[in-house]
Amino acid sequence: MKDFLLSLQADICEGLEALDSTASFKTDKWDRDEGGSGISRVISAGSVFEKGGVNFSHVFGDAMPAAATATRPELAGRTYQAMGLSLVIHPLNPFVPTSHANFRLFVAEKENAESVWWFGGGYDLTPYYGFEEDCIHWHQQARLSCTQYGENLYPRFKRQCDDYFYIKHRHEARGIGGLFFDDFNELGFDRSFEFVRSMAGSYLKAYGPIVARTRDMEFTEENKEFQEYRRGRYAEFNLVYDRGTLFGLQSGVGRIESILMSLPPVVRWMYNWQAEPGSEEARLTSYYLKPRDWV
Repeated sequence: MKDFLLSLQADICEGLEALDSTASFKTDKWDRDEGGSGISRVISAGSVFEKGGVNFSHVFGDAMPAAATATRPELAGRTYQAMGLSLVIHPLNPFVPTSHANFRLFVAEKENAESVWWFGGGYDLTPYYGFEEDCIHWHQQARLSCTQYGENLYPRFKRQCDDYFYIKHRHEARGIGGLFFDDFNELGFDRSFEFVRSMAGSYLKAYGPIVARTRDMEFTEENKEFQEYRRGRYAEFNLVYDRGTLFGLQSGVGRIESILMSLPPVVRWMYNWQAEPGSEEARLTSYYLKPRDWV
């Protein structure tokens, strides 16, 4: 799994650099005496990507954090290892959507008991201005990555993604969804791992063409302000609800710079702001952020 994730990290960074010739990923290797190690790769100040991170981490501890045992109370008191690749890409152009992906493996162990393991992860897309063709393409690639492992996986994981990336205190979705799965081991280790590799391999196929199509679109200062306003929703979700962020903060062994790399570089909150009725800004929430079957 570690070899796969490190190879995936290199492939994704190379693919994203090909989309932005003005910036490259900087590598930061970190290691803790107790608790784990990782490799953070960060891109910033590009003409396409304003900020992005593709981070590998391998952490371990004596007791599962509350964020993990909340849904699996039987794991309380077990030692654990958690390994994963997490990425968030924040584009400069408001017409290019933000993307997020995560692929991880957990192993929980206890003396005189069988080890418990599961995979988790997925990916989702957060547009600021909606384009139907991009939504369809994103979900087509997501569905294709699941098909050979079971016809029920795409609709199931899409629904879980819609449910998970929902900002409860705003009563709205964070984006147009994608795939989200957790506690996944039902296919056995080898087949489950193969499925994770298929999904991970489809991320660039899904995101790359969208970036290439929208990165050179002209935008106004008002478009940029709206992007920064909507980024506030992204920050709110990650700090209040995201399990990965909460796990990292609660574990005591997480690296803050890596955990919070998902936050946008510039965000604005505007008091009681409302989009003009009938505008593209209003259409984002009235149409695109409503869960629907894009394919």
